Amino acid sequence: MSIVCGLPLLECVYCLACARWAWKRCLHTAGHDSETWGLSTAQEFEPVPRICRYILAVYEEDLRHPLWEPEGGYGINPDCLVLKRIYEDTHAQAPPYLLYLDHDHADIVLAIRGLNMAKESDYAVLLDNKLGQRKFDGGYVHNGLLKAATWVLDKECDTLKELVEKYPNYTLTFAGHSLGSGVAALLTIVVVQNRDRLGHIDRKRVRCFAIAPARCMSLNLAVRYADVINSIVLQASCYYLLLVWFNQPTPLEDIFKSLFCLPCILCLRCMSDTCIPEQKMLRDPRRLYAPGRLYHIVERKPFRCGRFPPVVRTAVPVDGRFEHIVLSCNATSDHAIVWIEREAQRALNLMLENDSIMEIPVKQKMERQESLVKEHTEEYKAAMQRAVTLSVPHAYSPSPYGTFDEHEEGEQSDKSSSTGSSKRSTKKGESWGELVERLFDRDESGHMVLKKSPRAD
Repeated sequence: MSIVCGLPLLECVYCLACARWAWKRCLHTAGHDSETWGLSTAQEFEPVPRICRYILAVYEEDLRHPLWEPEGGYGINPDCLVLKRIYEDTHAQAPPYLLYLDHDHADIVLAIRGLNMAKESDYAVLLDNKLGQRKFDGGYVHNGLLKAATWVLDKECDTLKELVEKYPNYTLTFAGHSLGSGVAALLTIVVVQNRDRLGHIDRKRVRCFAIAPARCMSLNLAVRYADVINSIVLQASCYYLLLVWFNQPTPLEDIFKSLFCLPCILCLRCMSDTCIPEQKMLRDPRRLYAPGRLYHIVERKPFRCGRFPPVVRTAVPVDGRFEHIVLSCNATSDHAIVWIEREAQRALNLMLENDSIMEIPVKQKMERQESLVKEHTEEYKAAMQRAVTLSVPHAYSPSPYGTFDEHEEGEQSDKSSSTGSSKRSTKKGESWGELVERLFDRDESGHMVLKKSPRAD
């Protein structure tokens, strides 16, 4: 066709598609994805800068003589440090981490460091995944990160159980940055699914903070566990965008093995991002997303120079969940844990300053805290309902009848037996609506009739 017409039609169409994609990406900033979200409060965002400092402390060899502590220090009492694992201790199974007993905030914190670009073991964890390779709890997860998470739980299970039972009023927090954020998020899910291993810990005591989150779980899991997992993104994190390649049919390891393949993959990604509608991407159960509730720190505006006072927006999005590649010269710095800690602290200081100017009474603050919990619960349920409306695979809406206990699916039959932590969870409670649907059918006249052979749990 190109020879007959005398014009390179295919080349022109390709160039126009690439130009359209580049134009959209240049105009599209990270702030556009969260412009409709609500603003975060100081109460819910308060742990984030502190958690970032705990993760930074993992990089230190000796916390009593720190070399790279941020302004104000790490806020860690070395005497309350329970343990610290380095690469020699993890045997290339997981990134280094520490376990800290935070008495000031009634918290048990397991903090995991990010990707070390000089360590092959971290790359082995990162590249141990293919599209749709690992099913877990009715969805898909990153295979290498799940293996690392189960290894950490097996290694520290006894210690965590002892601390949880010794301090029953303390929360259990898993935190990580970059590669460690994916390990922490999946570790949280594994713990929630196997709470009996930690002395039947209440789900409300478990939480996770994923800093510069990795795409590690399918959309239905990302929304379902939004009540326990919180992801923090600074403007446009490059690692968050890098792991978009895990959603492509070509494995990431093949891209690293062949430089010749990289331009081809970039072209394919360019075309697919332009032509594939978002509704179709949402219906692909194998695509991986950032987990849980998202907190987006926005500090730059389009066509503006310099940094502005940071604003923190939060939501549990289903569609529009940072699905577009953003071209930004600050992507690398936005991913750095040092910058995230600094901007998170600035944002928190601004929130506290505004609260002090308004002079909110203590009673109103307590009422606001209670209403905030209620708002998050309603937003969480709305997100689950939204996922069902958009036909997200394996998504289900919360029952309008309520439940006696928490609903747990416990579909863990596909977990590897070699990890030693595969224990099928069972439902402790069941809603009236689910009970009726399980035991009864409707006849032609619309009356409820008992099923002939009801399935026993």
